[in-house]
Amino acid sequence: MGSSFSRNKIPNQAELMQETGFSAAHLLRLHERFEILDKDSKGHLSPEDFETIRELAINPIGGRIIGAFFSAGQETVDFSTFVRILAHFHPMDPNRTKNGAQQEAANSRTKKLRFVFQLYDMDRDGKISREELLQVLRAMLGLTVTEEQLQSITERAIQEADLDRDDAISFDEFKKSMEKVDIDQKMSIRFLK
Repeated sequence: MGSSFSRNKIPNQAELMQETGFSAAHLLRLHERFEILDKDSKGHLSPEDFETIRELAINPIGGRIIGAFFSAGQETVDFSTFVRILAHFHPMDPNRTKNGAQQEAANSRTKKLRFVFQLYDMDRDGKISREELLQVLRAMLGLTVTEEQLQSITERAIQEADLDRDDAISFDEFKKSMEKVDIDQKMSIRFLK
Protein backbone atom coordinates (compact mmCIF):
# COMPACT_ATOMS: atom_id res chain seq x y z
CA MET A 1 0.00 0.00 0.00
CA GLY A 2 2.63 2.58 1.07
CA SER A 3 5.05 1.05 -1.40
CA SER A 4 3.21 2.17 -4.56
CA PHE A 5 2.85 5.64 -3.07
CA SER A 6 6.58 5.77 -2.28
CA ARG A 7 7.54 4.66 -5.78
CA ASN A 8 5.56 7.55 -7.24
CA LYS A 9 7.18 9.86 -4.73
CA ILE A 10 10.77 9.10 -5.84
CA PRO A 11 11.67 10.97 -9.03
CA ASN A 12 13.63 8.86 -11.59
CA GLN A 13 13.62 5.86 -9.25
CA ALA A 14 14.59 3.18 -11.79
CA GLU A 15 17.37 5.34 -13.23
CA LEU A 16 18.71 6.19 -9.77
CA MET A 17 18.64 2.54 -8.71
CA GLN A 18 20.60 1.54 -11.82
CA GLU A 19 23.11 4.37 -11.52
CA THR A 20 23.76 4.27 -7.77
CA GLY A 21 23.17 0.69 -6.69
CA PHE A 22 20.65 1.82 -4.08
CA SER A 23 17.54 -0.36 -3.69
CA ALA A 24 13.99 1.02 -3.77
CA ALA A 25 13.93 0.82 0.04
CA HIS A 26 17.22 2.74 0.25
CA LEU A 27 15.87 5.44 -2.05
CA LEU A 28 12.72 5.76 0.01
CA ARG A 29 14.76 6.16 3.18
CA LEU A 30 17.05 8.72 1.51
CA HIS A 31 13.99 10.60 0.25
CA GLU A 32 12.65 10.73 3.80
CA ARG A 33 15.98 12.14 5.00
CA PHE A 34 16.01 14.62 2.13
CA GLU A 35 12.56 15.83 3.17
CA ILE A 36 13.68 16.20 6.78
CA LEU A 37 16.60 18.39 5.67
CA ASP A 38 14.29 20.32 3.32
CA LYS A 39 12.45 21.96 6.21
CA ASP A 40 10.63 24.47 3.99
CA SER A 41 9.55 21.82 1.42
CA LYS A 42 11.32 23.69 -1.40
CA GLY A 43 12.24 20.48 -3.25
CA HIS A 44 15.95 21.26 -3.03
CA LEU A 45 18.68 21.68 -0.42
CA SER A 46 21.07 24.56 0.14
CA PRO A 47 24.43 24.48 1.94
CA GLU A 48 22.64 25.83 5.02
CA ASP A 49 20.38 22.75 5.05
CA PHE A 50 23.45 20.50 5.19
CA GLU A 51 24.96 22.55 8.00
CA THR A 52 22.14 21.34 10.25
CA ILE A 53 23.63 17.84 10.13
CA ARG A 54 25.54 17.63 13.40
CA GLU A 55 28.27 15.32 12.07
CA LEU A 56 29.06 17.73 9.24
CA ALA A 57 28.86 20.78 11.48
CA ILE A 58 31.58 19.40 13.78
CA ASN A 59 33.72 17.82 11.04
CA PRO A 60 36.85 19.92 10.40
CA ILE A 61 36.36 19.54 6.65
CA GLY A 62 32.55 19.57 6.83
CA GLY A 63 32.44 22.69 4.68
CA ARG A 64 34.48 20.93 1.97
CA ILE A 65 32.18 17.89 2.14
CA ILE A 66 29.10 20.10 1.88
CA GLY A 67 30.73 21.96 -1.02
CA ALA A 68 31.14 18.64 -2.87
CA PHE A 69 27.37 18.45 -3.24
CA PHE A 70 27.36 21.65 -5.30
CA SER A 71 28.86 22.30 -8.73
CA ALA A 72 30.52 25.65 -9.35
CA GLY A 73 27.87 28.36 -9.27
CA GLN A 74 25.18 25.96 -8.08
CA GLU A 75 23.38 27.01 -4.91
CA THR A 76 20.94 24.11 -4.46
CA VAL A 77 20.74 20.35 -5.08
CA ASP A 78 17.67 18.34 -5.93
CA PHE A 79 16.91 14.83 -4.71
CA SER A 80 18.57 13.08 -7.67
CA THR A 81 21.84 14.97 -7.16
CA PHE A 82 21.66 14.32 -3.41
CA VAL A 83 21.36 10.57 -4.05
CA ARG A 84 24.15 10.53 -6.66
CA ILE A 85 26.55 12.22 -4.23
CA LEU A 86 25.60 9.92 -1.34
CA ALA A 87 26.21 6.93 -3.61
CA HIS A 88 29.94 7.66 -3.27
CA PHE A 89 29.60 6.50 0.34
CA HIS A 90 27.56 3.39 -0.47
CA PRO A 91 29.62 0.17 -0.25
CA MET A 92 30.45 -1.34 -3.61
CA ASP A 93 28.47 -4.40 -4.59
CA PRO A 94 30.98 -7.02 -5.78
CA ASN A 95 28.17 -8.91 -7.55
CA ARG A 96 27.01 -5.91 -9.57
CA THR A 97 27.91 -6.24 -13.23
CA LYS A 98 28.30 -3.44 -15.69
CA ASN A 99 26.44 -3.66 -18.99
CA GLY A 100 28.29 -2.46 -22.07
CA ALA A 101 26.45 0.87 -22.31
CA GLN A 102 26.00 1.33 -18.56
CA GLN A 103 28.13 4.06 -17.07
CA GLU A 104 30.46 3.42 -14.18
CA ALA A 105 28.66 3.15 -10.83
CA ALA A 106 28.77 6.22 -8.61
CA ASN A 107 30.24 4.07 -5.83
CA SER A 108 33.02 2.55 -7.95
CA ARG A 109 36.60 2.84 -6.74
CA THR A 110 37.43 5.46 -9.37
CA LYS A 111 34.37 7.60 -8.56
CA LYS A 112 35.10 7.41 -4.83
CA LEU A 113 38.69 8.48 -5.46
CA ARG A 114 37.52 11.31 -7.72
CA PHE A 115 35.18 12.51 -4.96
CA VAL A 116 37.99 12.51 -2.38
CA PHE A 117 40.35 14.18 -4.85
CA GLN A 118 37.85 17.01 -5.31
CA LEU A 119 37.81 17.62 -1.55
CA TYR A 120 41.51 18.52 -1.82
CA ASP A 121 41.37 20.27 -5.22
CA MET A 122 39.83 23.43 -3.81
CA ASP A 123 40.16 25.58 -6.92
CA ARG A 124 38.91 22.71 -9.13
CA ASP A 125 41.78 22.99 -11.58
CA GLY A 126 42.38 19.23 -11.73
CA LYS A 127 45.48 19.34 -9.51
CA ILE A 128 46.13 19.34 -5.78
CA SER A 129 48.68 22.05 -5.10
CA ARG A 130 50.99 22.12 -2.11
CA GLU A 131 48.92 24.96 -0.62
CA GLU A 132 45.63 23.09 -1.11
CA LEU A 133 47.02 19.97 0.54
CA LEU A 134 48.41 22.03 3.41
CA GLN A 135 45.08 23.80 3.87
CA VAL A 136 43.11 20.54 4.10
CA LEU A 137 45.67 18.96 6.44
CA ARG A 138 45.52 22.05 8.66
CA ALA A 139 41.74 21.69 8.87
CA MET A 140 41.88 17.96 9.56
CA LEU A 141 44.76 17.90 12.01
CA GLY A 142 44.28 21.32 13.56
CA LEU A 143 46.31 21.90 16.67
CA THR A 144 47.38 18.26 17.08
CA VAL A 145 50.57 18.89 15.09
CA THR A 146 52.88 21.85 14.67
CA GLU A 147 53.03 23.97 11.55
CA GLU A 148 56.48 22.53 10.87
CA GLN A 149 55.08 18.99 11.02
CA LEU A 150 52.25 19.97 8.66
CA GLN A 151 54.77 21.40 6.21
CA SER A 152 56.82 18.21 6.43
CA ILE A 153 53.78 15.94 5.87
CA THR A 154 52.72 18.05 2.90
CA GLU A 155 56.20 18.04 1.38
CA ARG A 156 56.53 14.28 1.74
CA ALA A 157 53.09 13.65 0.23
CA ILE A 158 53.86 15.85 -2.77
CA GLN A 159 57.27 14.20 -3.28
CA GLU A 160 55.81 10.70 -3.14
CA ALA A 161 52.76 11.29 -5.32
CA ASP A 162 53.99 13.89 -7.85
CA LEU A 163 55.33 11.57 -10.55
CA ASP A 164 55.69 14.21 -13.28
CA ARG A 165 57.42 16.65 -10.90
CA ASP A 166 55.15 19.60 -11.66
CA ASP A 167 54.83 20.37 -7.93
CA ALA A 168 51.18 19.28 -7.81
CA ILE A 169 49.20 16.03 -7.71
CA SER A 170 46.98 15.19 -10.69
CA PHE A 171 44.05 12.80 -10.37
CA ASP A 172 46.02 9.99 -12.04
CA GLU A 173 48.89 10.53 -9.59
CA PHE A 174 46.45 10.62 -6.69
CA LYS A 175 44.79 7.43 -7.91
CA LYS A 176 48.17 5.68 -8.20
CA SER A 177 49.22 6.82 -4.72
CA MET A 178 45.99 5.32 -3.32
CA GLU A 179 46.42 1.88 -4.95
CA LYS A 180 46.97 0.07 -1.65
CA VAL A 181 44.23 1.91 0.24
CA ASP A 182 40.92 0.10 0.72
CA ILE A 183 38.87 3.11 -0.34
CA ASP A 184 35.61 1.18 -0.19
CA GLN A 185 36.15 0.40 3.49
CA LYS A 186 37.38 3.91 4.30
CA MET A 187 34.67 5.69 2.34
CA SER A 188 31.61 3.59 3.00
CA ILE A 189 28.94 4.63 5.43
CA ARG A 190 26.45 1.98 6.29
CA PHE A 191 23.69 4.51 6.86
CA LEU A 192 20.92 2.53 5.23
CA LYS A 193 20.73 -0.60 7.38
